[in-house]
Amino acid sequence: MNRLIFNPLSHRVMTNPFVYHLLFTSFVTKRFSTQTKLLSGDDWLFLNYGYEEDPPMAIPLEASDEPNRFFIQQYHRTAALADLAGKKVLEVSCGHGGGASYVARTFKPAAYTGLDLNETAIEFCRKRHQLPGVDFVQGDAENLPFEDGSFDVVFQVEASHLYPHPAKFFQGAARVLAPGGHFLYTDFRRRSELARWDAELADTGLRLVSQEDISRDVLRGNEKNLARKQDMIAHHGALARFASAATDWTFNGALKNGEFVYRLYHFTKD
Repeated sequence: MNRLIFNPLSHRVMTNPFVYHLLFTSFVTKRFSTQTKLLSGDDWLFLNYGYEEDPPMAIPLEASDEPNRFFIQQYHRTAALADLAGKKVLEVSCGHGGGASYVARTFKPAAYTGLDLNETAIEFCRKRHQLPGVDFVQGDAENLPFEDGSFDVVFQVEASHLYPHPAKFFQGAARVLAPGGHFLYTDFRRRSELARWDAELADTGLRLVSQEDISRDVLRGNEKNLARKQDMIAHHGALARFASAATDWTFNGALKNGEFVYRLYHFTKD
């Protein structure tokens, strides 16, 4: 990377809360809709950064899934926290549906609903992932359009940091869970936001089963994903390649220096 651009000073600027929000989390609805239109023709099925352990997870994958291994492993690691077989599962912010497809095929829930605010992504998912028991719904994570106790599992990978009011999502997840249900959730926050994150999750009344810091595993997975992402986006031109590289460089650097903390949670509803 060009050291005139990607250097410690520019990284401090990029991770400044105001600048980071402006570049990466503002106008999120419009940005993700545009991203879907740009990338859907490339069969870009995952929007998370990735995950890899040391030693490697080495989960067996179908040949068609293998190119997306590091994306998939984060879904696998999260979904494996509870028994999904025969359950009703809701994934909130399902993106392009790659995770929904993998989890439904691998963990065998009775029904799997993927919800996303991005209507363009939902249209893509309905065309791309036509699987028995899997459906996709356009809706707001902060105002879940489901009855109380509708699901056995609420599932999310790497989305709530983009929400204006994440606590509304956490409360909604608790509401739509049936008694005995599970909230399986992974995402990141700034270190300075951890206390508020903990408090928002505690306010749901759900019981914490497990909590892990997986920052190094996410960093490792994203680093292994970089070449593939650059290859996939290369034909969209230099600006798209630069934007992708800048996003990954900023995120990876913040994980390395501890500015961002990435966690994996398992809650249950008693």
